[in-house]
This record gives sequence, C-alpha cells and structure tokens, in this order.
Amino acid sequence: MDGANMNAQVGLTSPGHMGADVCHLNNHKTLAIPHGGGGPGVGPICVKKHLAPFLPGHPELVNADGTPQSSVGPVSAAPYGSAGVLPVTWSYVKLLGGRGMTEVSKTAILNANYMANRLRDHYTILYTNEKGMCAHEFILDMRPFGKSAGIQVIDIAKRLQDYGFHPPTMSWPVPNTIMIEPTESESKEELDKFCDALISIREEIREIEEGKQSHEDNILVNAPHTISRVSAEEWTHPYSRQRAAYPLPYLRERKFWPSVARVDDAFGDRNLMCSCPPIETYQ
Repeated sequence: MDGANMNAQVGLTSPGHMGADVCHLNNHKTLAIPHGGGGPGVGPICVKKHLAPFLPGHPELVNADGTPQSSVGPVSAAPYGSAGVLPVTWSYVKLLGGRGMTEVSKTAILNANYMANRLRDHYTILYTNEKGMCAHEFILDMRPFGKSAGIQVIDIAKRLQDYGFHPPTMSWPVPNTIMIEPTESESKEELDKFCDALISIREEIREIEEGKQSHEDNILVNAPHTISRVSAEEWTHPYSRQRAAYPLPYLRERKFWPSVARVDDAFGDRNLMCSCPPIETYQ
C-alpha cells in the first residue's frame, strides 16, 4: 500500500487491517518532516511478520551470537535512517499521542472535503466515493480546459504563483490534473484563500473560452508575473498590470512575488546543467 495515504488512516485504521502486506510511511507528509525542497525523505518500510526475513540487513545488525539478523545485504549506510530527521518524527508522535494523532487524521480529511466542496461547482473532482467525499486529498481535472481554452495544467500551476501559492502536485496520478492535500496544519483562512485563488483562475479561463482574452497572449500562459516584468516601462499584453499582479484584494496587503518568470520545466528536466565550480577550484 502507498504510505502517502497514511494521512487519512493514523488512529482510524491501518494498512494491515485493510490487507496490505507492505507499506512505507511518508515521514515527510504524515509525520512532520517538511514535504518540499527535495527532501529530506525518510520512509520506513513496514511489513507483516512473514516478510520480515526478507528485509535488508546491515553489518551492525547482528544477533547475540554474532550472526547477521538478515541474509539480505544493506541498502543504506545507516541502518535506521537519518539521525537528523527521525528524532523530529519521534517527537511529533510522542507530543501528540494517540488521541492527537487521530485528531490530525480527522482534521486532514475534514480540510480536504471542505476545499473539495468549495471547488466542485468550478472544477470536476475525480475519484470521490458514492457520497461525493474524498479522504485527505482530492484531484481537480484540468483536461477539459485544453480543448476549451488551450490551457494546460502547467499554466494553472504557474498562475497560482501570482496568487502567492506554491502549486500542488501536478499530473499525478492522472495527467493534466492537480492533486490537493491540505493536511491538518493550515488555517481555514488559508484554505479559503487558496480556494478563492482557484475560483478566480477558473473565471480567467472562462474569459479565454468566451473570447474576452486572447488564446495566445493571456494572463495564464504568461504567468507567473515577476515584479521586474510588472514594473517594466514597456507592457505589451492586452490585460492590465494590476490584473497580472493583484488579481484578488488580499494580495495588496501581502504579496509574495515569484522570483523567476516562465521557464520550460520539461526542457530543464531533460537537459541538466551543472552550476558547480570547475574541479580545478578544489585542487
């Protein structure tokens, strides 16, 4: 079972109870470790007893007689993971306790369903149950906008930066979708701001669909808008600088400016460049 789903299970159910033999735990999502920035990712692998003999071993893990605990070789230099990360997870669990961890799961589920219900009149939501409910995350389908307005999920993600938000997971597990998982830690005010941003972006897409904005030069395909672009002497776009930078009132009170304008993400992923100093620097 995918341990990413533990946000909706801790204190309420368990992978073993549902029949899973193997499950990893996303410490970086469920147990307090920061999610983004490339890590640190420490994910314990949990198995049922009949699979324990097949877990990786380590030279430091031996029985009382000196024989190795497992016939399988190590897969990591540190047998118990990162000593700098796991104490944070341990502290999080100990401070909350069983009752607190259960409340965390309930809050994560409540937050996700609150947002999904605010957005369901504006976007199609995939994979809900027969009552229209989700667990701790939900998926917004952006695929129809490709045909109706020439807008892809990357355009919506980039535009979210103009609203002051780091975009959620894109195209997983369905291409051209956004998966939103608010967790338990955000206030209702912040959840509402994020919903307001997505609703506003949907109205911007509608303007393209209705011909009020250009298909080629619009506020989404040009996003994000940096302060240097908005304050430049020349402005050639058919929409205003104000709409580009301050689409909602709260942004005039507190604006987080994107530092870089649109880049070709896919090209960058396929064409790695090393920015390290040359090897001669270290000699």
